[in-house]
Amino acid sequence: MRLGLRTVKTVLSATLAIFLAQATNLLYPPSAGIIALLSVTNTKRSTLKTGFSRLLSLTLATVIAFLSFTLLGFTPFAFGIYLLFFLPISSYFKLEEGISVSSVLVTHYLVEKSLSLQMIKNEFFLMIIGVGLALLMNLYMPDKEKKIKENQLIIETLFKDILQEMADFLTNEKSTQLFAKCQEISTFIIKSQKEAKIQMENQLFNQDNYYLDYFHMRRLQANFLKDMITSLEKITIDKNHSQKIRQLLFYTAENLSTENDGKEILKSIQKVYISYEQMPLPQSREEFENRARLFHFLQLFESFIKIKADYYEEKQP
Repeated sequence: MRLGLRTVKTVLSATLAIFLAQATNLLYPPSAGIIALLSVTNTKRSTLKTGFSRLLSLTLATVIAFLSFTLLGFTPFAFGIYLLFFLPISSYFKLEEGISVSSVLVTHYLVEKSLSLQMIKNEFFLMIIGVGLALLMNLYMPDKEKKIKENQLIIETLFKDILQEMADFLTNEKSTQLFAKCQEISTFIIKSQKEAKIQMENQLFNQDNYYLDYFHMRRLQANFLKDMITSLEKITIDKNHSQKIRQLLFYTAENLSTENDGKEILKSIQKVYISYEQMPLPQSREEFENRARLFHFLQLFESFIKIKADYYEEKQP
C-alpha cells in the first residue's frame, strides 16, 4: 500500500495538533487533531479558505450557543434550539463546512456547563491549532508546472496527428478512428485542466490562470474538431475540390503550437474561400451538396482557428 502525500500531511498535522493542545493545557485536545484532519485539503488556497470559514463558523456558533444556553440552560433541549438557528444561518452565510466542527466544539460548553471567557478561549485555540497546522503542512505542495507543460506538448502533438489524418482522409478516405481519438484528447484536456487548477490554487499571492485558460481554449477547439470530423465523414472525395482544404490541414498541423497566433492560417482560409467562389457552379445536385459540405467543413475549421487567435490576442500585454 502506497501512502500519498496528503495522507502523510493529515497524519502529521492531526498528531501534532493533539500534542500542541495538550502542551498548552487545553481541554479536549483530541478535538484539535480532528479539526486538523478535516482541514487538510488538496491546495493551499482551499485549506486557507476552509480554515477562515471554520473560524467564522465557530464565532457564529458561540454567539448562538451563548443565547441558547443562557436562556434555556445547559440541556439537550437548549442544544437542539442552538442547532435550529445555527444550521439555517450557516447555510445562508455559506459556512456549511464549519457546521459539524463548530457543533462538536459547542458540545464542550454543554458538557462543562460553562460559557466563561476561559472556556470560549479554549474552543477557539483548539480551532486555531487545528486549522493552523493543516495550513502549515500544506505550505509544501509539489510543483506541477513541469507536468502541465508536458501536457501542453502532448495535446499539441495529438491535435497535429488528427489534423494530418483528416488531410489523409480527404485524399483516400481510409477508415479511421478520428472521433474516438478526439474523445481521448478531450478526456486528457479535462485531466490537464484539473491539474492546472490545483497549480493555480497553490499560489496564494500570485495566482496565474494562464494554464487554466490555455486548456479551456484547447477544450473548445476539441469540440470543434468533433464537429469537423462528423462533417468530414459525410463528404464524397473530389480531389479537385478538396485539395486546397487538404493542404490547409497539413499546413496547420505543421505550424500548430502554443506560440502560433493563428493569423496566417486565417489568411490561408480566406484564400481558400476566394478560390471556391471562383470555381464553376456545380453541375449536379450531388456535386452541389458535396460542395456545400466542404464549405461547411471550412467554416468549422475557421472557427477552430479563431478560438486560438482570440485566445492569443487576449493574452497579449
